[in-house]
Amino acid sequence: MGNAFFVVWRESLEAFLIAGILYAWLKANDDSGAGRRALFGGLAAGVVLALLLGWALLTVQDELTGEALEIFQTATLFVAAGLITQMVLWMRRHGRQMKARLHADLTAAAERSGYLGVAIVAALAVAREGAETVIFLYGMAQEGHLKALLLGALAGFAGAGATAWLAAKSLARLNIGLLLRLSSILLLILASALLIAAVDRLIGAGWLPPLIDPVWDTSMLIDDTTKAGKLLADFSGYRARPALSSVLAWAGYWGVVLLAWRRTSHG
Repeated sequence: MGNAFFVVWRESLEAFLIAGILYAWLKANDDSGAGRRALFGGLAAGVVLALLLGWALLTVQDELTGEALEIFQTATLFVAAGLITQMVLWMRRHGRQMKARLHADLTAAAERSGYLGVAIVAALAVAREGAETVIFLYGMAQEGHLKALLLGALAGFAGAGATAWLAAKSLARLNIGLLLRLSSILLLILASALLIAAVDRLIGAGWLPPLIDPVWDTSMLIDDTTKAGKLLADFSGYRARPALSSVLAWAGYWGVVLLAWRRTSHG
């Protein structure tokens, strides 16, 4: 539940902030109200596009069985981990210019095709966040606990709305920039956990050799089969008895991420 809450909170918060930026631009540049109606229509279309992606994923899964289903679900974990990582690094590089970029896109869209262009910009912006959320949640669903996942997702959406409202009202000196930076780090940790879950599936299916299994045993300190240990494992990818292949995948992931993180700081 905690992972679903966090992912949906983070993605929904970005969507709320994007919607807020678009609304503020239209409020300042559109006296007729037609642009704001187009905005709300675009936001709704973006949500529908994201839901259609979720329906497509479930439909594909229902058509697959056996090894094909295992491959699809494992691939989804890899895709979710990759998308989370890409999103965090993209936001780190472009987040400061997001408001200016959205304003520029809106101006160009309004000049080209009027308020239909505004609706398209809103739909694509929200659909991107929503589609990523769908894929993230689908990847997490491969680990089970569907009811907890759904509750966490709903709580995360509500929490994002509350956070955006607090930011808009400037209550409690809420620092959105700091929240997003901290959440970026936590998202990368979660992405590494999804990656390790995918690697474990490959090893379990015999598609990847474990090399050495286990490399060590820390179950005396934290046993990942206990409730607390499983919570840590689900969030961070911790394994009490990891195979060497998993350790190498984890180390390789963080090596690439840290290198990219440094490059984005100079970009």
